[in-house]
Amino acid sequence: MPLRLRPALRLALVFIAFQAAWFACILGVANGQPWLGVAAVMLVVGVQLGTGGAVRQDALLVALAILMGLLWDTAMLRLGVVEYAAAGPIDGLAPAWILALWALLGVNLREALHWLHGRWWLAAAVGAVSGALSYLGAIRLGAGRLPDVGLALGVLALGWAVMTPLLTESARWAAGRLKAAPGA
Repeated sequence: MPLRLRPALRLALVFIAFQAAWFACILGVANGQPWLGVAAVMLVVGVQLGTGGAVRQDALLVALAILMGLLWDTAMLRLGVVEYAAAGPIDGLAPAWILALWALLGVNLREALHWLHGRWWLAAAVGAVSGALSYLGAIRLGAGRLPDVGLALGVLALGWAVMTPLLTESARWAAGRLKAAPGA
């Protein structure tokens, strides 16, 4: 059953939870304890899945975001664009803590980022700026290294300018297709 809060209050709480989980994840990695951040992110994702009222839609979007993140961040790692402070359990693949952050993004695609649905150019611009700055912020807090900062920020901005509209349009599609389905 969805948590009944005023939409503005719910959105504010979702934003605060997102930021808190992001910082917990990044600072956990920076301090050699990536599992703490993963646990915080999974708690936030679980609460949002349990209270958002569209479990099937959100679960699908979380899975899609994790898959996209696995492909993207593995490519960034293998191409040497990004070096992570804490490696994953499988050498050469994106670490679990990065995938947890993608899950955090995924659970916010339908509701919190609804204002980007159908606005490809705005989603691309927001993705380019926020995606690149998110990596830069994580790096500055000790979660990794960008061997060539200028190149990395350009590649990250370009990638996020493509991925963000794809993710927000997937959320819009899922909302339209799964809305009437039982348990959605």
